[in-house]
Amino acid sequence: MLTTLNTAYTDTRAADLAWALGHAPLPALATLDLRLGRARVQLRLLGASHQVLLDEDSGSCSETVACMPGRRSGSPLPVGVSRRLGAWEYEFAARVETLSRNSFSGRAQELLALVADHPHGLAGTFPGDPYAFTALLVQRVGQQVCWRTWHAYPQERRLVATRSRVAVRAREGAREGALA
Repeated sequence: MLTTLNTAYTDTRAADLAWALGHAPLPALATLDLRLGRARVQLRLLGASHQVLLDEDSGSCSETVACMPGRRSGSPLPVGVSRRLGAWEYEFAARVETLSRNSFSGRAQELLALVADHPHGLAGTFPGDPYAFTALLVQRVGQQVCWRTWHAYPQERRLVATRSRVAVRAREGAREGALA
């Protein structure tokens, strides 16, 4: 699903993004509610980027990547994080790419087309530049729920890509209940 976000472009630089787990739902400009087996997922576009809420019988998870108040400007988004969340294993990775003008616009068009037509995708463009966007895509891979996000900064020609995975931890060689 592709939407135009009716707000000012809040994230002005890729370096302003921060990552957090466990935030309560923040005000969203657009949402997409999905059911992937027993897992309930809500993709949320914020005025300051994204939030993913995951809820399943064995627990819940809230991931936020956004410009958040009280955070020092210039602190980088973590390259990788691995955490235990109750019965789950959570992994997060981020990458910032700086592209040429032509490469940036081509990649932006490609990503927006991919997410806009996907039943588990949500993308929002910010007013003023068709390549200022945040996009999310979630899928189920076996016993895991995985999502990817893209945050585009056309004024810098930077693209921030994240990848997250939540899986039920195996216990003493046996698999616990799955996110089925």
